[in-house]
Amino acid sequence: MSTAAVLDPSTYPAESIPFDDPAGSEPASAESAADPTPRFAQLALPAALLRAIDDIGFQTPTAIQAEAIPALLGGRDITGVAQTGTGKTAAFGLPLLASIDPRSRGVQALVLTPTRELAVQVAEAISSFAAHLPTLTVVPVYGGASFLPQRAALKAGAQVVVGTPGRIIDHLERGTLNLAGLKFLVLDEADEMLRMGFAEDVDRILSDAPGERQTALFSATMPPAIRAIARKHLNDPLDIAVTRQSSTVDAVRQTYAVVPFRDKVDVLARILKVAQGDATIVFVRTKGACDEVGAELIARGVSAAAINGDVPQKERERIIERLRDGRLDVLVATDVAARGLDVERVDLVVNFDAPGEPESYVHRIGRTGRAGRAGEALTFFTPREIARLRAIERAIRQKLELITPPTAADVAAHRAAGVLTQAAERVSGGSLARYRQAVATFLAEQNLTALELAATLLALAAGDDGNETAARTTSVFAAERPERPGAERRVTGRPVRDGGRPVRDSGDRGSADRAGRRRDPAGPRYRVAVGHSHGVRPAAIVGAITAEGGLAGKDLGRIDIYDTFSTVEIAGTLSPAAFGRISAAKVSGQSLRIELDTEEHSSGDAHRHGPATRSPGSHGPRRSGPGREHRREY
Repeated sequence: MSTAAVLDPSTYPAESIPFDDPAGSEPASAESAADPTPRFAQLALPAALLRAIDDIGFQTPTAIQAEAIPALLGGRDITGVAQTGTGKTAAFGLPLLASIDPRSRGVQALVLTPTRELAVQVAEAISSFAAHLPTLTVVPVYGGASFLPQRAALKAGAQVVVGTPGRIIDHLERGTLNLAGLKFLVLDEADEMLRMGFAEDVDRILSDAPGERQTALFSATMPPAIRAIARKHLNDPLDIAVTRQSSTVDAVRQTYAVVPFRDKVDVLARILKVAQGDATIVFVRTKGACDEVGAELIARGVSAAAINGDVPQKERERIIERLRDGRLDVLVATDVAARGLDVERVDLVVNFDAPGEPESYVHRIGRTGRAGRAGEALTFFTPREIARLRAIERAIRQKLELITPPTAADVAAHRAAGVLTQAAERVSGGSLARYRQAVATFLAEQNLTALELAATLLALAAGDDGNETAARTTSVFAAERPERPGAERRVTGRPVRDGGRPVRDSGDRGSADRAGRRRDPAGPRYRVAVGHSHGVRPAAIVGAITAEGGLAGKDLGRIDIYDTFSTVEIAGTLSPAAFGRISAAKVSGQSLRIELDTEEHSSGDAHRHGPATRSPGSHGPRRSGPGREHRREY
């Protein structure tokens, strides 16, 4: 079965599924009206909260809401076993707001989350529930963002604080967060917080919080470590465990393909070229793979960006906003970076690296099939990873559908179909007289039929130049086998020795292509003021330049990253406006400050100068030898 067909959303069955977090409540329906589950109006919530959820459009609580809200309103501590998609944010958010005195400006409720994305998402959800409580303020605090604005927000007065454990500890130690008046404390995704190493921070925060408080603990699983926290810090908690109501696992069409490791990038690129949906999230296992896959997709003309734990928060927020509003179609992410990510237009999740645990698989595919939309999840398994497939199938109690990835011929046919659609529209779009004359002259000169010429033009428009081997791109990823000492691996198209030392080109300009032939520069060479000392990766440079300059990945050529700056080849001429946007763009917290590079750089690991913007009194670059600055080629 062709992936082109599998990825066509028109083939999905229409399903009505509950909205996922942050609210997670089901919209009213004839079915829900007949359900014995109480409506929100029957849960004794304050009128202001009922008005807010009525504005949102929810009337019937999910299972976790129906059980947790009355218990929390009654003053009980609870432990809730509930996964993403069950509506747990409203389950604790509404009772939390009901317990607060809006007239008091002190912190009365604290929600701990494992990631900054989830902190922002939960804060936004609670704020939406408090729409008719105008004097109530919700403040998210998390690492990776400036401390000062958070301090100012807390000083101005916040009744609800949502944050990650590490940043909450920072505020407590600096005296900018006072929990003396705390009434309500929530641990959201407690198992994930422990898995990420926050056990000590969580224990300290719970121990420092007032004993006379109400506590709710939510976790996707309830291992012994979570039970121990509940015994130590909760007061006679009510245990609530629910499963999904028409879960995301059930609502998303789940497929898989068996793909050798070395072919993954090629297969992914072809899948994205034939996919019919809006947006895609590609999950990878490591930060390095995240950057490399992102850079490869951009180089192949895909509107893509990458986020992982090393990407600064401001940049992450910009990338996610671009995904939301349609300026970005593909996001490559690690599991941690995507926690709490909620973008409705995502209708395809690709597990580029098969997840190690079934729970991780469920979390990943929960990023699609949201708000009643059709969704698809595709997982790549190498031939060695079939055991992981079986473990996932056992965990979710259903079989994944095996699909055959599209070939280069399938991609060409897909492109050809698109060109023919455009041609049909162009026929009625205006006069073609001048082109008819040009075609008639060409046919006479070349002794061709009109059909032969049309077929040739269609083939060229579809990217088929008649060379079948050229149509198949070669993956830049190493073979699946472990690397041997001294063996070469490939990083974004160039050989790199073990340990990351580049195999250098023999000349000063240009670079070798994968067949060993020299490649001419893509265009003028520019310098940007970020390098290894800033922790920059090539994908971040490519993403910033293409996004701000209105360019495609194919417009960028070779990138050389030095310690304190980088050089990049850009085809064509940048407009003054694009030049200004790129200069102001920040990568790794540094403005790019792009400028035309007029200096000659050696082909070795050395460069005699620091960045053009370095002043005589500034710190010099890291040296790899007398007067030398380390460079890595991409």
